[in-house]
Amino acid sequence: MNHYETVFILNPVLSDTQVKETVKKFEDFLTSRGAEFVSKEDWGLKKLAYPIQHKKSGFYHLFEFKVAGEVLAAYETEFRRDERVMRYLTVSLDKHAIAWAEKRRNKLNQKA
Repeated sequence: MNHYETVFILNPVLSDTQVKETVKKFEDFLTSRGAEFVSKEDWGLKKLAYPIQHKKSGFYHLFEFKVAGEVLAAYETEFRRDERVMRYLTVSLDKHAIAWAEKRRNKLNQKA
């Protein structure tokens, strides 16, 4: 199983319930295919650096997970099909990125 991180931006006109439903949909998609979640973060509504689909903000979410590489094609197809998703990016993490992500998570947990 490979280690991945996905950040996706949801449309800002969605209600809280719709945002939660969308996030749950992608969580369920991964867990149904044997993914193991390392971390899930809700970064909230943030201003975009440039407009996307004439929107100036969006709901940011981050998933860090381990899954077999074959699952990613279907996972990204789900993002393309869902009109509530404005942008997404999935990257594979190497050992240095995993260590950095863990350090960042620990720092966030200490602040909370």
